Order: sequence, then structure tokens, then C-alpha cells
Amino acid sequence: MDASQNRWLTKVTKLSVVFTPRAQILITVDSGLLMEHGVDLNQGKETPASAGHILQWSQWQLLDSILPTGGFAHSFGLEAAVQAYMVSKPEDLKTYVIHVLENTGSLLLPFVYAASKCPNMDTYTRLDKILDATLTNEVSKKASISQGSALLRIAAAVFVELPSLKKMRDTLLGSGTVSFHHAPVFGLICGLLGFDSETSQRAYMFITMRDTISAATRLNLVGPLGASVLQHQIAHIAEELLSKWMNRAVEEACQTAPLLDTVQGCHGYLFSRLFSS
Repeated sequence: MDASQNRWLTKVTKLSVVFTPRAQILITVDSGLLMEHGVDLNQGKETPASAGHILQWSQWQLLDSILPTGGFAHSFGLEAAVQAYMVSKPEDLKTYVIHVLENTGSLLLPFVYAASKCPNMDTYTRLDKILDATLTNEVSKKASISQGSALLRIAAAVFVELPSLKKMRDTLLGSGTVSFHHAPVFGLICGLLGFDSETSQRAYMFITMRDTISAATRLNLVGPLGASVLQHQIAHIAEELLSKWMNRAVEEACQTAPLLDTVQGCHGYLFSRLFSS
């Protein structure tokens, strides 16, 4: 018998045996003894720390491109801009992406901010109606509704730890009073998943930049490596734009790049097109 086995037998006296009325034996062992021998009494139990970690996985999944929300079906007007010869070289592409981010910050971040700050059905309904009246471009409006509807449907199915999300979606679908625009839906889900308002707005800028550059790759404007380099180069500009436009009221939402809005509106007239918008 080695020293460790002898030590175990010496400490085995720290257990108690209890006979229950149904002839079952309950054995209680000193917790210090078990911990000393590598037995975790909390194994299988969800602690507050582990719950927080699981929440982080859900937050990352919301931003994962594998989430089938239909974002990659839209080019944010880039395809129309290419066919109009507004974008033909890498420098043009970089300028275009920056303008898209500026327009996103000025027009849509207020809705993400408001929805994430107060993620409930009444606030969302109000924001959705305001945004529906604000978007006059029929192409961008349809794209927003398409992506928002898909995002809410997928989120309600995936994030089962948020039963209120599915209940909210079912109620809104039954009412027929909302259009499910993407920006307030995204802010709503971010708020329910525990994102703070600043991170929610930064995340929205990120997915906009990601999807626009992804569209550029499929339009053969830039290769995969070049797209990654471009995204990294624009990141600090995106952060500056975020600082400029974040935490604004929806009453301050505005267009800063009307030419982009005009070009995107022409997407439906393209004879040949790869994207929905």
C-alpha cells in the first residue's frame, strides 16, 4: 500500500453512515477529502459564472455569419453602384463602404440604441412604425423587413433561453401591426441577450461592414484576403463613426449619403443581378 492509499484510509473516518427507514444507506463524506482527491461536488451544477459564459456564447452566435438571417442576400446597393460605374476599383470600394457605415450610423443606430436600452414589445412596436415611415426607399425598406423578419424568427428558435422572444414574436405576428424592420429587431435581441447599448451599436456597425465587404467579394471586386485587409483598415474609421452617431434619439435619425440611397433604389431596375438589394 503506497502512502497516498494509506492517507485515504486514514481520512476515511470522516464519513458518516445513516440508515433511512427504507433501508437505504446515505453516506456523507467530508468535502475537503473529496476536493483533495479531485472530486468536484459542484460538477453538473450551473453556477452564476457558468451561466454568464453560456450567455457570451449566445452573444457571439448572434454575430456569427453562419446564423441564417439572409444578410448575405443583400449588397447594400453595392451591386447597383458597380453597374452604374460608381465603384470600379479598390479605392472606390473603400469609400463606398465608409459611406454605407456613415449612413448606417446616422439613420439606423438610433433605432438599435433605443431598442437595446428598453427591449420590450411596446418600445419595439413604436420604433418599428417610426422606421417604416422613415424609410422612403422601397428597395432598402424591403431588405430591412426581410432581414428583420428572418432574424427574429431564427432568434426565437435558437435562443430558447429567452422564451419572451418567441412569445413576443407570436403576439406581433398575430397583431399584424408591425413590419419587423431589421435595426430595431437587432437592438431588441441584443438587449435581451445582455448586450449593453454601446456594444449593441458597435455590433450593428460590424455586421453592416462585414456584409457589405462580403458582397464585394462575391461581386469579384476584391479577393478573400483583400477583403480581410480592407475590413481591418476600415475598423478604426467605423469606430470613429460609431462615436459620432451612437446614443442618439430616433428623432435625430437622418440620411447622410442620399446618393447611396438613390443608387440602391435603382437595384430593382437592373437587368441582371445577383443580390436582392
